[in-house]
Amino acid sequence: MQDIAFRTPSGLTIRGSRWGNDGAPPVLLGHGGGQTRHAWRQTGELLCEAGWLAVAIDLRGHGDSDWASDGTYQIEAFADDLIAIAGQLPSRPAVVGASLSGLAALIAEGEVAPGSFRSLTLVDITPRMDPVGVMKVLGFMHAPLEDGFGSVDEAAEAVAAYLPHRDRRRSSDGLRRSLRRWPDGRYRWHWDPSFIRNVVTTREERRFERLEEAAARLHLPVQLVRGRMSELVTPEAAEAFLRVVPNARFDDISGAGHMVAGDKNDAFTSAVRTFLEGLEEEENARRIRCA
Repeated sequence: MQDIAFRTPSGLTIRGSRWGNDGAPPVLLGHGGGQTRHAWRQTGELLCEAGWLAVAIDLRGHGDSDWASDGTYQIEAFADDLIAIAGQLPSRPAVVGASLSGLAALIAEGEVAPGSFRSLTLVDITPRMDPVGVMKVLGFMHAPLEDGFGSVDEAAEAVAAYLPHRDRRRSSDGLRRSLRRWPDGRYRWHWDPSFIRNVVTTREERRFERLEEAAARLHLPVQLVRGRMSELVTPEAAEAFLRVVPNARFDDISGAGHMVAGDKNDAFTSAVRTFLEGLEEEENARRIRCA
């Protein structure tokens, strides 16, 4: 793994990690709101072993990336960042976007700059989201904003309560990368608190009509990966998306909730690999036909 950095047109530095070399086809991995690039470590390693250049980034305002001093966290800003980063990779990347990154990638490819990506994998996100599930996610993100956590173990307890279906890790040390210690000595999640007010709770950003219009304009291979226990993407929401994008591949991962890669990483990565390998086979067959 190597640490890398990208500059956006707005002047922000976006930090990332990469697995693989420039000669391999790139896969750009974007995390969900409130997470960091470290959520993709296992997936990055496995994709690298399979012959891909895996690049995971911290979104603006998250992890080690710059915070937007002007509080610009609208979905368009995240979309513009993805487009800029894609343009700095050796070739057009296959994009794997979880939750917030998936929405940003959908707007980027379906509205702002079609043709930026080679393919798009949406991880447990669709234009129509269950409002009860959305409020549950927001509640988890909002809860520690003011008081924070007294220790990493306390944060681990909060995660365990939020994700009761996931096996509890023996050590909470790995959680440190998702936390930042503030001057008051308390631990808070490794993201700018102001972003949640600008993108997640903005009604305009959550209007499914705009997202469905972007989805209907997609002209690249698309995959939807859902956690079968998802609190955001219901079976009906998945079916609605597949009506809009009928050629999309759909994978429903058993035993996983909204955080699919964290819940069932092997099954998730296998589904993504199968989709990406299908792209390679299709393009190779096209080259042979055109030769």
